[in-house]
Amino acid sequence: MSASQNTITALLSGTDQPGLVAKMSGWIFERGGNIIHADQHRDMEAEIFFQRIEWTPAEPQDDFQAEVDAFQEFTSGLNMKVDCKLSSKKSRVAVFVSRYDHCLHELILGQRSGELSCEIDCVISNHPDMAEAAEQYGVPFIHVSVTPDTKNQAEKQQLEILKDRNIDVVVMARYMQILSPEFLQAFGKPVINIHHSFLPAFAGGKPYHQAHQRGVKLIGATAHYATAVLDDGPIIQQDVERVSHRHTVEDLVVRGRMLERRVLAQALRWHLENRVLVYGRKTVVFD
Repeated sequence: MSASQNTITALLSGTDQPGLVAKMSGWIFERGGNIIHADQHRDMEAEIFFQRIEWTPAEPQDDFQAEVDAFQEFTSGLNMKVDCKLSSKKSRVAVFVSRYDHCLHELILGQRSGELSCEIDCVISNHPDMAEAAEQYGVPFIHVSVTPDTKNQAEKQQLEILKDRNIDVVVMARYMQILSPEFLQAFGKPVINIHHSFLPAFAGGKPYHQAHQRGVKLIGATAHYATAVLDDGPIIQQDVERVSHRHTVEDLVVRGRMLERRVLAQALRWHLENRVLVYGRKTVVFD
């Protein structure tokens, strides 16, 4: 495939039935398309079929959206849910951050290197600390102060910013505020959070302190979609590192930050590439 060629990536899910793989590939073949990648999974207990399929429509193709619309109509006849993404359309990302900068740097450098196919449109923070870092990268920085008394107003301001800037995805890069259920519902688009523990263990505040108190032998980081329930959203990616009784809380924090930046960047990359399919409280990740 030429680097300049556009592709369509579809994520599908629905009740399993015979011949689904053949029907999907047959539809693309009959229209002269070329399949670049295809993968599928079947939940044996729930009898649900999942598939990720990426293809290049027949050339010349001036209107890829017409191909997407036709495919969605075809799959609806099979009672399949489908989410399609064009490779030519880069998601607009807003990064929410507080005072820790390690994840912010990882995301911006990943975007600059081409590892993260997106446009990091702005950095939004409840503290002014990251203004200089954002300025050095040439990314607009927006300070929205948040206090217990002003939280509702602050979230309304954040929502207005996201709407005005046409943001597709919010990434909480160690943003040390809880986004309210009302915010998540009003935004209505994916919010990816990094939690500094191996969920569901040590949810909530100070997980490294909790881990140290329990004398764990593994620490972890978890990237997940934010939901109304704190640290309970569908998990996208996790990783761990072995520790021992010799490590202090400060040691855990330093080691954990390496995990956090790597896990969050990988989760965002999979999301941007339309590899994450959410169902219920779980995800299928076509990695």
